[in-house]
Amino acid sequence: MRKANKEIVDRPVIEGLLRTCPVGRFVTNGKDGYPVAKPVNFSYHDGRIYFHSALEGEKIEDIERDDRVCFETDLPIAFVRAVSQPCEASYLYRSVIVKGRASVVNDTQERAAAFRSLMEKYQPGGGYGAYLPEKLGITAIVRIEVQEMTGKEDLGKGELRDRVIDALERGLPLPLAL
Repeated sequence: MRKANKEIVDRPVIEGLLRTCPVGRFVTNGKDGYPVAKPVNFSYHDGRIYFHSALEGEKIEDIERDDRVCFETDLPIAFVRAVSQPCEASYLYRSVIVKGRASVVNDTQERAAAFRSLMEKYQPGGGYGAYLPEKLGITAIVRIEVQEMTGKEDLGKGELRDRVIDALERGLPLPLAL
């Protein structure tokens, strides 16, 4: 990382982002050689990233051709307004980038655990009933085996940083407008 002062070195902070950020971007090598990014709902479970997909389509074709992938998620924390000049404006954030290998999960127990982890993340109160066998039969679960994981953040400086950390600790709705 070019700016070491922006690196998140606390693994629990990185894993916390993976557990709570609502959307990730799954990046594959497309058939034309260009990177392709797709937003996905995802879960972080047992040190792996999971998401569901159709059994066929670009995501599945891409990982069958080349299982090397990248995954990104971020948390917008605050937009800092400029007061006297545009360069004062800022965007404060935390983000995670993962490099790994993707594959379709075929093991029934791992598929069930992945589905459960997705539902627990997006509907933690339960109340969604049982999985319908016909739906499970047409749904793929993709697993990303994490090979490298880095976190980056900009929480501001001085009093601004103190306000941001306080907001994060108090669980205030994000992003803030400061």
